[in-house]
Amino acid sequence: MKKEAILALEDGKVYRGFAFGAEGEAYGEVVFNTSMMGYQEILTDPSYKGQMVCMTYPLIGNYGINKEDMESTRPFLEGFIVKEVSRIYSNWRANEDLGSYLKRNKIIGIEGIDTRALTKHLREEGAKKAVISTTDLDEKSLIKKAAASPGLDGRDLIKEVMCQKAYDWNESGKYRVVAIDSGIKHNIMRELALRNCHVRVVPATATKADILSFKPNGLFLSNGPGDPEALPYIVNTVKSVMGEMPIFGICLGHQILGQAFGGKTFKLKFGHHGGNQPVIDLKSRAVNITSQNHSFAVNVDTIPDKSVEMTHINLNDNTCEGMEHKKLPIFSVQYHPEAAPGPHDAAHHFDKFISLMKKDPK
Repeated sequence: MKKEAILALEDGKVYRGFAFGAEGEAYGEVVFNTSMMGYQEILTDPSYKGQMVCMTYPLIGNYGINKEDMESTRPFLEGFIVKEVSRIYSNWRANEDLGSYLKRNKIIGIEGIDTRALTKHLREEGAKKAVISTTDLDEKSLIKKAAASPGLDGRDLIKEVMCQKAYDWNESGKYRVVAIDSGIKHNIMRELALRNCHVRVVPATATKADILSFKPNGLFLSNGPGDPEALPYIVNTVKSVMGEMPIFGICLGHQILGQAFGGKTFKLKFGHHGGNQPVIDLKSRAVNITSQNHSFAVNVDTIPDKSVEMTHINLNDNTCEGMEHKKLPIFSVQYHPEAAPGPHDAAHHFDKFISLMKKDPK
């Protein structure tokens, strides 16, 4: 027999469905993801810490869970919302069904709600704080709980997802790269390792001395959750090493660089989450279809350093999707060139990082 569950939003919207995965009560900001596949990579993306994900594709779980496609050690999101969960799976690599995986990792799922209606509401009204509960089924009580929950604004969630001490992702490589872990995805490190990089992963709290002790050829700034303006310690560290080596940032790393350049970030209405975001390269005029997962963006107009130029724009809403410094070997993109899941159109950015390290005399 299915167990009843309720998703309640801070603005009074309530969706009744059925629980799968863990039972209990969970809080987070609800966003929607338009990817048709890749739910395992989405579940294990640390950037979703503090958020609940609604999948717009109606059937989720049909190819199960496998050990190879994890993007981190465990799922970090607060809740998972689907139209229909498949309780059977068919894939030769799979070793577990989705519901069992969520239950084992204490993540609450809700199915059987109108995910199209929820997605439309979030598009019109913006991302909302919410609660999923299998224990409290009183709608008025849950709406109050959702409204009183912390949300994302002003929150530093990095320390809840980063590694606690430095480690080597691989053992050797021509280019020595320090990757600041703000919630890094495994496929980023795979892409760097494939390009002959020896990757040293350090916590987001690492100092300039910690970074330079590895004698790196380059610095990588990872993706991650929460409000980028709540992270002055990372911004200050990045500022302190500018000019020492080439720097490449993605997603939160892009937002960190925007602040290190003196700019501001702002929150998007409902963010960009999915594998079908069109981005134009302002130099080549090429359009890439990109994988994205972010709720904040850089306001390039607030960057005082005129040596910084915007290189890429999102064709849906004209927000900044890329920057580079004209004098220093520093660049960043807001989207995910490692694309797990998603299209591989943007993988060339890793090659650009390698070329900058080749050219750098240090």
